[in-house]
Amino acid sequence: MVSYSFKEATVKPIATISIIYWSCMAGPIAGADEKKAIAEKQQVVELWPGKPPDEIGKIGDEYVRMSPRLDRKQVEVTEPTRMITNVTKPTITIYRPAKDKDTGAAMLICPGGGYWNLYWELEGEEVAAWANSLGMTGIILKYRVPRRQGEPEREPAKRPLQDAQRAVSLVRAKAQDWGIDPKRIGIVGFSAGGHLAIATATSFEKRTYEPVDDIDKVSCRPDFAIPVYSGYLKAKDKAEIAPGLHIPAGTPPVFLVHGGADVVSDPEHSVLMYLALKRAGIPAELHIYAGAAHDFGVRPSDHPCSTWTQACARWLRQLGMNKANTSP
Repeated sequence: MVSYSFKEATVKPIATISIIYWSCMAGPIAGADEKKAIAEKQQVVELWPGKPPDEIGKIGDEYVRMSPRLDRKQVEVTEPTRMITNVTKPTITIYRPAKDKDTGAAMLICPGGGYWNLYWELEGEEVAAWANSLGMTGIILKYRVPRRQGEPEREPAKRPLQDAQRAVSLVRAKAQDWGIDPKRIGIVGFSAGGHLAIATATSFEKRTYEPVDDIDKVSCRPDFAIPVYSGYLKAKDKAEIAPGLHIPAGTPPVFLVHGGADVVSDPEHSVLMYLALKRAGIPAELHIYAGAAHDFGVRPSDHPCSTWTQACARWLRQLGMNKANTSP
């Protein structure tokens, strides 16, 4: 997702967050009763039992702001949507599918925002609704943003990966309580969140923080990864993946998506990652949509890029990730 500076005039109190549900990703936004029902099904869980690792303390109150209105050369969704920033207490927000559709699979969702903000509506809530339409539990990761002092602007931030690794372990540790299959927990991310999804899927051999409790004894390896118009995957001025990334044996299957006309995050990021995965013998699929810009999320549109969700649903079925729940 695009990283920009925003005026404080757009700030709204955090308590005003509302739930936008994109019904089955093919029809109108849900009515008030359906939104209320969805909101009531939410469960918010803090990631860490105390202060998160390497946290410097308060950086100002967490709040919601609106993204800028942009043009189609930059993004596919041009109207402003809600974002969250100043996150110092990471959480996961759990959206459950209807009981009669629940497959037991789960998808951890990493919104984008350049590691400065979290595009909570477009790349969080709407993605959770899409996951629910597939019978999967959607779990939005509210990871720490913005970048802390001293972190380079054009490099991935450090703390979000700590939060993502912890989140995978937490969901797997609580899987039985939450009606989730511990062997079908994947991760999806957008833009910077796409990088976070790949980083999580390839860094499971070693945590980026010192374990704090028994939850950190549980595997932080996701069972699949879906990076969408990712940034930070390509090395600067080199046709290879970024030096901070490596692809170990055991990396889960990966489904890559990108717009061919993306000027925010060049499609080379996904192309080079696909080639690296292929060379490493990791099952991977790559979809590049000609003419598509950045920032299309999972919203239906007239552009072919909006059909990536259908291709991904088929891929998930092939992997057995959103099959019917067979647990007792």
